[in-house]
Amino acid sequence: MSAVDLLFAQLRKSGRKALMPFITAGDPDLAYTADLLREVAARGAALCEVGVPYSDPIADGPVIQESYTRALNRKVTSTDVLQCLSEVAPKLAVPLVTMVSYAIVFRRGLEQFVAHARRAGVAGLIVPDLPVEESGPLAAICRRSDVSLTHLITPTTSWDRARRIAEASTGFIYYVSVTGITGERTELPPELADNVARLREHTPLPVCIGFGISRAEHVRRLAPAADGLIVGSAIVRRMAEAASGDRTRVLRQIGEFVGELVAALDAAGDGKGDARTAAGRSAQ
Repeated sequence: MSAVDLLFAQLRKSGRKALMPFITAGDPDLAYTADLLREVAARGAALCEVGVPYSDPIADGPVIQESYTRALNRKVTSTDVLQCLSEVAPKLAVPLVTMVSYAIVFRRGLEQFVAHARRAGVAGLIVPDLPVEESGPLAAICRRSDVSLTHLITPTTSWDRARRIAEASTGFIYYVSVTGITGERTELPPELADNVARLREHTPLPVCIGFGISRAEHVRRLAPAADGLIVGSAIVRRMAEAASGDRTRVLRQIGEFVGELVAALDAAGDGKGDARTAAGRSAQ
């Protein structure tokens, strides 16, 4: 079992849900990435998703695309990202997963990339541009390495295909909330909770919702339907201010925002979340 499997088993046993912040690695630099990971973990995040900068993201909106561009302009590579994670992961009490293009994995070599990621403390991979039909070789390597391989399901995915994707996934399933790209939204589809509830009836894997979640009210609404919630653009937008502003202030603001979302998630659950948040802080 990967650390992601163990985490969700523990959360389910205690009736809790996971908040998963997304952070672009290397924006504004990798030292700040490490600071952010420590901050959001201390604020109660259950696990963290780290975006590996890529020049041609297929599902990311302008906020995350621009953050990737800033990191690439600083010559941040996947090797640099994994080196950063290898230094910070042992100090965190939460698992790390990476959002990474299959082009990067393939170019490095599947065995080599997974081995390097595992040594760096990465517990799971999310590879959004890898079709499930072509995922077998990488999935086999990940299973041997106890690294989760998460696939995405969208609102336009047929139920037959969704079941195939669920069967091929490990760790958790990433359910895309809206048709389109990442980005903050004021409203989410009214049928979203029902779609996720239906999916959960067909798989034992945890289902985490991402894309568009940016407010505490979103968290409160979706918490009963999902096992976890992923928040990206709302955090990455705040990260952009660190390049030219007060880095410490921005770090604190992001931490407070994550803490607000964790509190909303806990309030929508069974009330055990305050202990989790305190435990996360004491672990740092």
